[in-house]
Amino acid sequence: MEISYTPKGVCSRQIDIVLEDGVIKSVKFTGGCNGNTQGVAALAVGLTPQEYIARCKGIHCGTKDTSCPDQLAHALEEALAAAV
Repeated sequence: MEISYTPKGVCSRQIDIVLEDGVIKSVKFTGGCNGNTQGVAALAVGLTPQEYIARCKGIHCGTKDTSCPDQLAHALEEALAAAV
């Protein structure tokens, strides 16, 4: 399953995710802090969406109520809800 998500409240403009057999296979952020988004993407690969959501949902960036890791969690939640 391929997911394209437009994040809200962060510097990145798009998150592209590939899920295969219930596991995150790849994540690519467009925009945002390049090193941080590459790190978040690399750490997400191999996790189930549920594992990633449990670890990263609610992370804030500075004074913002969200972050790129949090927005990836929201994208995965939306994808899981739509798949039901």
